[in-house]
Amino acid sequence: MARRQEGQTRLDEAARAGWLYYVAGRTQDEIAQSLGVSRQTAQRLVSLAVAEKLIKVRLDHPIAECLEYAERVKERYGLKSVEVVPSDPGSSSSTIGVAETGAAELERWLKRPEPLVVAMGTGRTLRAVIDQLSPMECPQHKIVSLTGNISPDGSAAYFNVIFSMADAVKAPHFPMPLPVIVSSREERDLLHRQPLVAPTIELGHRSDVAFVGVGEMTMEAPLLLDGFLDREEMRQLLNIGAVGEICGWVFDAEGHLLDHPVNDRVASLSLPPRDRATVIGLAQGARKHTAIRAALRGGHVNGLITDEITARFLLQS
Repeated sequence: MARRQEGQTRLDEAARAGWLYYVAGRTQDEIAQSLGVSRQTAQRLVSLAVAEKLIKVRLDHPIAECLEYAERVKERYGLKSVEVVPSDPGSSSSTIGVAETGAAELERWLKRPEPLVVAMGTGRTLRAVIDQLSPMECPQHKIVSLTGNISPDGSAAYFNVIFSMADAVKAPHFPMPLPVIVSSREERDLLHRQPLVAPTIELGHRSDVAFVGVGEMTMEAPLLLDGFLDREEMRQLLNIGAVGEICGWVFDAEGHLLDHPVNDRVASLSLPPRDRATVIGLAQGARKHTAIRAALRGGHVNGLITDEITARFLLQS
């Protein structure tokens, strides 16, 4: 008990130091004096505030070059919206920048007064987006999951985001109590007809906006690492041209869904119609370049949040 209180006190100090530094504009020397600690301790507290996500920094100035890339990508691929964030060549993160911008975009939708159906995919990028989401009260909206929330071993899928999002925005939510990929087309169809599942599917088809990640197809792909596919299935898919996936649906370099048994077994919902709904893909990084381009070519998304290196690739290819 004492240890937990000690840890909470440390976070309280970090939060106070972070507020003084980022909001009040105080120097680290001034923070040290205000908190009665050394300058080194003040510096560590500010760093802890960032590491524990007590401080969420968003850039509020559009960078001209990023704006230019966004307009050109939007025009080239016929998209509704594109946001391009600065790239950090020294970072290996596949979410930094995109997650913060994705959270801001999601908040803009959630702040609308009219009731909306907001559909969510799954994955590491979307989990990072939800981590950046500000607490809100949105009882007028409904949040629906496009993908199952059960891992192959029966446990809750770690990167499913609907529960943490619903907790952050206090909105009614409709999970998909299924695996991402099941054993057969027949099992998928049977599960989709279940009374607890069918209403979620119907709601998903009426989504006004969807936020989805774009996954690459390699021997290091999330679908393989997370156990939804085995290595032989992945090799088969790669041999027939698989380059990317969205919500488990696998497509080739032109964005065509592959004619393969794996796609017959995907239990995820199909994406809402792009002529009616906004479907925003969030992805960046060299290993995803081909998958992102394919998703745009195939019309799987009509909105994109990515980084400037990816935008240059999309314009050159």
